[in-house]
Amino acid sequence: MKFQPDQPLGGNMISKHDLHHVWVNGVEQAHSVLVPWQGQPEDWDVTRFEDLTEAHFERILKRKPELVIFGSGSKIRFARPALYRGLIDARIGMETMDIGAACRTYNVLASEGRAVLAALLIEP
Repeated sequence: MKFQPDQPLGGNMISKHDLHHVWVNGVEQAHSVLVPWQGQPEDWDVTRFEDLTEAHFERILKRKPELVIFGSGSKIRFARPALYRGLIDARIGMETMDIGAACRTYNVLASEGRAVLAALLIEP
């Protein structure tokens, strides 16, 4: 039996979440946020699912992840593929989940050292 904690290979971990907040590395985020496997999390300037645009997904593309976990809020809502066409063309996978599943999945992939990015939509 192993008694030491696992150390994530990625740089960021989501330690807690609810419908209106996530805690990245112990720091509360009360707004939509992009959480890369390494580097600083950054505000994602979208507050409603209906307001998503191509520009929101272009910001993700600049980080060059191998996989995007899109947390679409309290329920699963799929963005139109035209909005994330740049990710498709760059052969970057995107999975859509509710916020809880997205946080858990991100942590597993980041702990494996995968180049994953969580795009978490936090609605007021």
